[in-house]
Amino acid sequence: MTRPTFGPTLALVGALLLAPACRRDTAPDTTDQALLVGPENLIVAAQETLQVGPALSGTLEAERSATVRAELGGTLVAVAVEPGQPVARGALLGRIDATGVRDVYESARTAVATAELNVELAQRNADRARALAAAGAIAARDREQAEWNLSTAETQLADARARAVSAQKQLAKTTLVAPFAGVVSERQAHLGDVVQAGNPLFTVVDPSLLKLEGSVPAEALGQLRLGTPVIFTVAGAGSTPLRGRLSRINPVADPATRQIRVTVAIANTGSRLAAGLFADGRVATAERHSVVLPADAVDRAGLRPMVVLVRGGQVARSEVELGLIDEGSERMEILQGVIPGDTVLVGSARGLPVGAAVRIGSPAERAVSATTSTGKE
Repeated sequence: MTRPTFGPTLALVGALLLAPACRRDTAPDTTDQALLVGPENLIVAAQETLQVGPALSGTLEAERSATVRAELGGTLVAVAVEPGQPVARGALLGRIDATGVRDVYESARTAVATAELNVELAQRNADRARALAAAGAIAARDREQAEWNLSTAETQLADARARAVSAQKQLAKTTLVAPFAGVVSERQAHLGDVVQAGNPLFTVVDPSLLKLEGSVPAEALGQLRLGTPVIFTVAGAGSTPLRGRLSRINPVADPATRQIRVTVAIANTGSRLAAGLFADGRVATAERHSVVLPADAVDRAGLRPMVVLVRGGQVARSEVELGLIDEGSERMEILQGVIPGDTVLVGSARGLPVGAAVRIGSPAERAVSATTSTGKE
């Protein structure tokens, strides 16, 4: 008959089960009586940082992003950047054919120069008419006519200057520049394309600051504060936890999901992250550094939670006091009952009887022990 074992990681040495049949005057061999426990069935308690709070997930986006659009129609005669290229504020992105617009601008400038000459002439005539009128050499109506001519010339000059400013602005619209320092993420047009006003041509983003927008349950609203840390990981950026902070909390819940929209600001130091990546984490409404155990190491079936330990080479049970519980990662804070360095049994090893002698064995030792036990049958 095969003796019972505790899963694939535990083997009972034959001498432990045969001890009652041995002679009373024979001293028991404690080494043979010890149960072998594999590393996969134990945890060494240690202090860790545990955060709890509502889960949050979403896609990273650039906090600052701008699409440069054509403000007038024409042929794209120059393209100065490619996607992924960094640009400074005001850097040239492209240029639209300005032949017709430039002609209008030059004509407006000429009109301004002509109007300025007319004003100078009208001013001299008006001054002369005033002097003559004061001496009684001309009639008052001649002086009034000269002053009216001056007023008309000044009005025409103002109109010419306004037209010139408008033409200059139109000419400036043919040159496409970066609105801020960043990186070109998209180029929607190519050299030679005929574009219309409103067509998107280039997209520039600032990669130094990203944002994560997501939703949390309305029940968590009372725990949310601007600046609350958010711990998350990003697909494709390794498993190292990253940090951001709540920057905006929508005061209105989504009527369909009854959840609250929040925005997380993320400093993208060294451009480690990229917009468009999926992020998964939680708003750390509470955070503590203490002894942390996985949930399956704690027995919560009784009146008080308990853990199974190895102390002095023997199985022992210890009541524990729980603190924070992270349901997402299934980890628990242990306030009392376990200290750093304690060996906690998990899995099938939790069924060992209190007081049983145990020792930690390697996979090879457990295989030999199991073979030996079988051979003694």
